[in-house]
Amino acid sequence: MLKPCVAAVAAAGLFAITTAQALAADARGDWVRPNGASKIRITSCGKSLCGKLVWLRDPRNDRENPDASKRSRSLLGVQIVRSMQPTGKAGQWKGKVYNAEDGKTYTGFIELTSVNKLKLEGCVMGGLICKGETWNRVE
Repeated sequence: MLKPCVAAVAAAGLFAITTAQALAADARGDWVRPNGASKIRITSCGKSLCGKLVWLRDPRNDRENPDASKRSRSLLGVQIVRSMQPTGKAGQWKGKVYNAEDGKTYTGFIELTSVNKLKLEGCVMGGLICKGETWNRVE
């Protein structure tokens, strides 16, 4: 049987490890695309994660949107990562991704590959074909 102080130290150590793992798997924050053209802010939206464009090197409108009434809106503030739910795999979420370059919404995945790297993929054909890129956390 553990002595009370040993048990307290063990519990504190377990809490610290669990807390560090939770922080390491936190996708919330600001991310920049590899080409540096945009920054995306990932936040909680209810029980999901969502992400919106917060900076564009070359600001422009959402001209490829299939909804003609949205083509004149600025892309700044547009939610491009939508309703991401945990998949059961550590550090991975599944939801929808809006690609402003072609105006289409895809099934998407985000996955923390490290504390400062987030892989985003958009998929078609039920996830058979996926294309993605790795974003870097903005400090």
